[in-house]
Amino acid sequence: MLAETRRVFESLDHLEDLRHNLKKRAVGHLRIACLPGFATSHLPIVLAQFLDARPGVTVTLEPDRPERILEWIVGQQYDCGITDGFGGHPATESTDIAIRTVCIVPQHHELADKAVITPTDLRGQKLIHSRRDSPFYRQLEQAFAEFDETINTWIEVRQFSTACTIVSQGQGVSVVSALDAEQFKGKGIEIRPFKPKIAHRLSLLRPATGDHSPLTFDFLKQFSSSLAPFISEPTSSG
Repeated sequence: MLAETRRVFESLDHLEDLRHNLKKRAVGHLRIACLPGFATSHLPIVLAQFLDARPGVTVTLEPDRPERILEWIVGQQYDCGITDGFGGHPATESTDIAIRTVCIVPQHHELADKAVITPTDLRGQKLIHSRRDSPFYRQLEQAFAEFDETINTWIEVRQFSTACTIVSQGQGVSVVSALDAEQFKGKGIEIRPFKPKIAHRLSLLRPATGDHSPLTFDFLKQFSSSLAPFISEPTSSG
């Protein structure tokens, strides 16, 4: 009888500990879908910091293309997604974050002496850029048109990190997210502001219906905060 009573009290203590941990969001499982570039650069650092304070939390991290990420979020297979080029979907809720962009050139490049780089400066340069069907490429094309310049395409890539890697090897130039460029700082590239200002829009997605875990909101809040140094300032209209 005493042994049975002891087991009951131990079970109640366990339930109380579990309730306390859930209240503190210290346990649970988080499913994150993201762009491939994030899976190997900025996100692991943020995730490590997030989990350091939550030793009972486990994570599934799955990188893939934007179309697949949207499919997963709509199907509620993942708690949140980090993507770009998102045009909205009624089965999702999203937060958009505008990330400033920069021009990157190899170390000792002729443009490295410039404080700011414009499309005119890039005339004739071999440009590495995002896919032609991407929203960012359309922004870049418009920026060049404002300076009566055209893009001199050399390599078309899906991820900014790919462009950064190529430039770090002394080849080509590119306009990329400042977030991606930061990962290559001091690794063979020079980073300069790009004018006119254009932004790379990230979207943080979650399912519009179903259970909304506080853990998911905590993670998205911490991830958003980590982007603060890279957020694009609004362009003045005056």
